[in-house]
Amino acid sequence: MLYVDDDRINTLLFTETCRMAGRIEVRTADSGADALERVRDWVPELAVIDLHLPDILGYALLPALRAALDRPALRAFLCTADDGDAVAAGARAAGYAGCWTKPVDLATIVAELSRRPGDEGAR
Repeated sequence: MLYVDDDRINTLLFTETCRMAGRIEVRTADSGADALERVRDWVPELAVIDLHLPDILGYALLPALRAALDRPALRAFLCTADDGDAVAAGARAAGYAGCWTKPVDLATIVAELSRRPGDEGAR
């Protein structure tokens, strides 16, 4: 999984949450440019992207990652400290499988990651 967030505390909390869940390899990036650099030699199965990055909005980063990877169906979740209801429609329009509000909890991550793409009820 690729986790993109410019806040080091959020990144630490997220990666530790995934470590506790087990079987989830997480690589991190702190900007859109850093994320695009990371995928030059590695293809993630999933991306979790913060909405507000220093160089790009998460809405725009997902299509850029998909293009760079030539994976138009890369599964991704938008992660934000903003009101989740206010950004959910924009997240769906940008191609995200769901929108998580920070701080995300372990139960949410495990439940969402265990779903297969296309499962009904993904938030």
